[in-house]
Order: sequence, then structure tokens, then C-alpha cells
Amino acid sequence: MEKKELLYEGKAKKVYTTEDPDILIVSYKDDATAFNGLKKGTIVGKGAINNRMTNHIFGLLEKEGVPTHLVKELSDRETAVKKVEIVPLEVIIRNFSAGSFAKKMGMEEGIKFKCPTLEFSYKNDDLGDPFINSYYALALGLATQEEIDAITKYAFKVNEVMQKYFASLNIELIDFKIEFGRYHGQIILADEVSPDTCRLWDKDTHEKLDKDRFRRDLGNVEDAYQEVFRRLGIADRE
Repeated sequence: MEKKELLYEGKAKKVYTTEDPDILIVSYKDDATAFNGLKKGTIVGKGAINNRMTNHIFGLLEKEGVPTHLVKELSDRETAVKKVEIVPLEVIIRNFSAGSFAKKMGMEEGIKFKCPTLEFSYKNDDLGDPFINSYYALALGLATQEEIDAITKYAFKVNEVMQKYFASLNIELIDFKIEFGRYHGQIILADEVSPDTCRLWDKDTHEKLDKDRFRRDLGNVEDAYQEVFRRLGIADRE
């Protein structure tokens, strides 16, 4: 499978067409951004880690009944994926207070919720990805009720599977952002699952092992990403 034309370049990935109109190739970059692109930098090795971690997690999720866009990992940085129409909703699941939620609610970070929360943001960089609810999504025609129901069901299943998996690695899954796409009338998980899109804390020390180290200038960003990758146990190719 070969890359043809560059279809799209985002903050963290490039997407190319292939000879198959149903398949795209995603190429992960080391570029890092925060605060809706206002802060920019590079995290060495990030692209390869995010690519391989996403594929590993998506493989686990597929086994648990969550359909994903994964077709085949092509190299450390590139993966063949199903061509989807992205639903313009960022889906955020929170298990603990952190980040914007903690600030908005006047809470300390790290407080475990009585149950996971789910929230939607309208995927629009120009507007700063504003918080919306399902009624907004319906009114604006961003998704149908059936699609919202499927997204909600899958999002909580993703959380259930990932919480259990990361706990086995002595990592606390604080919160995460995922995206879904339409594929031949079906809702499937797309985009990525990585330290870019998840808050991951060491269960014992509460050390941050994610992009917050970049956002907050905490240092050792590359080391944190490498530590997560090491715990996944997939560093050596089979």
C-alpha cells in the first residue's frame, strides 16, 4: 500500500490517499501543540509512540466489541486506516478532576468522581472547540440521535476497557478525548489514543505521564511518553 496525495495535515498527523478509495494512510508527526495551537514545540519520538500505542489500544478495543478505523500498521509512524467522515464532536470522558474541569468547577486535581462523566465539544478550531451538549449537536445537525447513542455507548465501553488495561500497567486513566467517524453507515472509533489525548498518571506517585508535561512546562516530556510506551510492552516488534 502506497501513499498518493496529501489529503490533510493537522497538528499531529498527515493523512494521505492510497490506491484504494476506502483506505487512507495516517503518518504521525513529532510536532506538539497546546492551547488550540497557541503553544508549539516538538516531542522527539512522539509520532512513533502515538502511532504504535494507538494501534495497540485499538486492537484491544476491537476484541471488546468497539469497532475502529484500524486496518494495518505499516511502520513505526504510519498506519492504514478506513476512510471515515469524522463526526464533528470531541468526546471527553473524565474519571478524575483535572485540567479545565477542575478549574471550571473550583476543584483540586485528582479527585475521583462517583461515576465517569461524558462531555462533547464542537470540533471547530476557529471557535476553540466549545463545550456543547447533545441537544446542541442535534440542533446544529452535527449528529443524529442514533449516532449520539452509539457514540455514548462506545465511549463508556472504551473507558471501561482502558481503565482496566492501564490499571494493569500501574497507570491511572484520569481522562481522555476520542473521536468517531461514519463508515458505510456505521459509527466507528477513529483518530488516536495516546499521551496526547489521555491524561495518564502513575498510580503510586501521581506523576504525569502525558502531554500535560508539555502544556505546563514540567520538563521530561519525552521521558514520560517513553515510560508509557515501555509499560505497554510493545517496544520490540514481533
